[in-house]
Amino acid sequence: MDVGIIAQRGNMRAAEIAGAIASRLRREAVDVRLDTATANTLEQKGMSISTFDETDLVVSIGGDGTFLFAARGAGATPILGVNLGEVGFLNAVAPDDAVEAVATEVQAVADGSIVIREAPRLAATVDDWQSNPATNEIVVQGSRRGPGAGIDFETRIDGSLYSSGHADGILVATPTGSTAYNLSEGGPLVHPGVDSVILTEMCVTDGMPSLLVDQASTVTVTVSGVESALIVSDGRDPREIEPPVDVQITRSEPPLRIAGPTGDFFEALGKLA
Repeated sequence: MDVGIIAQRGNMRAAEIAGAIASRLRREAVDVRLDTATANTLEQKGMSISTFDETDLVVSIGGDGTFLFAARGAGATPILGVNLGEVGFLNAVAPDDAVEAVATEVQAVADGSIVIREAPRLAATVDDWQSNPATNEIVVQGSRRGPGAGIDFETRIDGSLYSSGHADGILVATPTGSTAYNLSEGGPLVHPGVDSVILTEMCVTDGMPSLLVDQASTVTVTVSGVESALIVSDGRDPREIEPPVDVQITRSEPPLRIAGPTGDFFEALGKLA
């Protein structure tokens, strides 16, 4: 049994919880992998998160941002989130319960009783390049935002034209990501149980309202009118593209796999106020 543990960088409370979980699991003959930053804080041996897709369970300790970071290396491995953040849409385990909660999930993995919830991820494709899978959103935007910046665009859903105009960018989000960047750009809140993808235009001129489409849909963003633009996956790893260019955004496999207790979506929404 292998368990990967990732703690929020610069958060000593997160590192302490990671150390306590690691000690408990090692006493039970479980192999533990700490990400490099967490291991350095605890003065132990660390590993790149790129190897965490080889583990049986990944534990994320921090806020939703830490969970998203963990998801980038987890692949199809289920992730258990310990919440040290303010909202915690993805992290349902309280810090004081973390050691026992992880031990319980490890036993569930061992005996095959673990319960997994799946959430969609998205990827952007241009020619033979594909982005890292995004748990929250893919953004296609100009190299800068504001007056005199942005992109000319057309958006198509499964080949049918939906909208065109000029905008700072186009944001395509999962229901998981509806409470994040999408919300700050005026997009709708979407319950995680709704099978949808959200298209939101960012600071658009003569555009259209946000649109929910089926998760199986292909969203194509045609970018023009600028010398360069960017594709950004969950706020990381911007990829420069040269318009005119078509960016296809589709559901990515494997989906995000979430272990542990289910948080109350509406209770978490209340923390946004």
